[in-house]
Amino acid sequence: MKATATLVLLTLLTLHAQPVEVAEASIADLQRALTEGRATSRELVQAYLNRIAAFDQQGPRLNALITLNPNALAEADALDRERKAKGPRGPLHGIPIIVKDNYSTRDMPTTAGTLALAGFTPNADAFQVKKLRDAGAILIAKSNLHELASGITTVGSAFGQSRNPYDPTRHPGGSSGGTGAAVAASLAAAGMGSDTCGSIRIPASVNNLTGLRPTKGLSSIAGIVPLSVTQDTGGPLARTVADLAAVLDATTGEDPNDAATRNAPKLNFTAALQPGALKGAKIGILEPLFGDATDDTEVLKLVRTAIDDLKKQGATVSPVPMKDLLEALNNSSVITHEFKEDLAQYLATHGPAPVHSLEEIVKGGLIHTALEATFARHLASKGRGTHDHKIALAKRAAVQQMILKLMEEEKLDALVYPTLRRKPVRIGEAQPGGTCQLSATTGFPAITVPAGFTADGLPVGLELLGPAFSDAKLLGYAYAYEQATHHRRAPARTPSVKQLAPRSWQNSATNLTAKFTLTPATGELAYAITATLPPGEILAATLHRTTKDDTGPVIAVLANRHFQQLSGTETLSDPDREKLAKGGLYLRLTTKSTVLKLTLQP
Repeated sequence: MKATATLVLLTLLTLHAQPVEVAEASIADLQRALTEGRATSRELVQAYLNRIAAFDQQGPRLNALITLNPNALAEADALDRERKAKGPRGPLHGIPIIVKDNYSTRDMPTTAGTLALAGFTPNADAFQVKKLRDAGAILIAKSNLHELASGITTVGSAFGQSRNPYDPTRHPGGSSGGTGAAVAASLAAAGMGSDTCGSIRIPASVNNLTGLRPTKGLSSIAGIVPLSVTQDTGGPLARTVADLAAVLDATTGEDPNDAATRNAPKLNFTAALQPGALKGAKIGILEPLFGDATDDTEVLKLVRTAIDDLKKQGATVSPVPMKDLLEALNNSSVITHEFKEDLAQYLATHGPAPVHSLEEIVKGGLIHTALEATFARHLASKGRGTHDHKIALAKRAAVQQMILKLMEEEKLDALVYPTLRRKPVRIGEAQPGGTCQLSATTGFPAITVPAGFTADGLPVGLELLGPAFSDAKLLGYAYAYEQATHHRRAPARTPSVKQLAPRSWQNSATNLTAKFTLTPATGELAYAITATLPPGEILAATLHRTTKDDTGPVIAVLANRHFQQLSGTETLSDPDREKLAKGGLYLRLTTKSTVLKLTLQP
């Protein structure tokens, strides 16, 4: 349940008629609608609020958002007036954006997903938040995250578990999972995340999005609740590479409050988006990050196919064995050595915080049980300057040089590997198959792009890594691949709000009548079946997916004994919903004397 009264109130107030269609709309689409007078910023905000009301705590119950901006409509009105008087500030003028709730905001609470910071409002905006506001973006909401950004499944003590819009029984990645789920479900045009080891790229991968972990120092982390100042980065997640570029162009730049940004180049991301960008690129397949576990086979097959698509777009791609890489990466993370000190420093300088240290948070019982072991390990650390910390820093420098040497010797522009080797697991399970450490250790940029879907409709991501400040070049590669493959597909559970009404129909055959109702936002298929057959004749009723010759496997057992009337519900996967729409599901009654088949045809 949400604790924020504002969120509850606005959810109740936003079930209005949809003023403009925003589902899957790009930033350029929205900006054209604003420029041509087909929409106002107020209408865009209202449209997204309608979607939030429909999908965040209803329907699939994504639980992706923590706080709605109570001033969003008023800010939209002001930006509409400014547009009329002066014209737009740029591509983000009047565009609603979601921000992960570890970005400090001066006018909304910043909880970092922990009960310990419930109601805490910092004394200033984070640097990137200010840049968004200066660009005319509207911060429509703040998103849920894995508590204190300390994990990859997005669960915490203050706001519970976020869910994946492609399958709400699974997690949405993390720690920026709330942003990932919300952007995938079109609850805003784009969203901000942070990445200390995979926290932008993993949610992008499992939510069919694109996301960039920027070169360390390209974008400021000032005002982001820290996990490790050495490894932390902040940046956007988006449904398209062009949207990602628009937000990066607005949010990157030097910041006197973040020493890592000193002398960083100012890149033009939008200018790098060329359909032919992959022609002539030389890319190495980083084989050690593929692994050889049997459970990884389905995802890795999709990634290998995606690599073939890179070749089709003109890239030269070849394997890179690099057998010592995994050992070199081992113990190169500095999170455990830095977290408690960096958190304490943030709490001491960003306003009258209700707590002052990780120890106070843990001893107060203000953490989710899923974080107990992680925070116990962080508390046991002796911090910066220790032997272990120095070893980790030395390993980071060594891996960085190892990768640079490899790329120089092989004349490589980028390395490619899976973002995750395993599809997202069920909520409550640990997520295996991560490959996030290479970018986090080297500080080099890495971008994730959609690579397709597993058989059960779960997104898979492809990751490209390049040398420092090759971020714009990576976006160019990602854009060329995206334009050639078009793997982006909206979650079936979060359609246009115009399509939310349940759909009912009836199908009949001899001795058999079935009434069905599909609820779009949950994927639930309700059925009421009437069979006029002699007592004891029916042996089973099963729901099937067609494959070849109009037959296919059982996807649900509805009954295993005789009945005259049968009712219930089954939740369909996204692939099975697609099958249903095309007449690709059928009801089968197995009887003692024959088989009755009834195609489900809405």
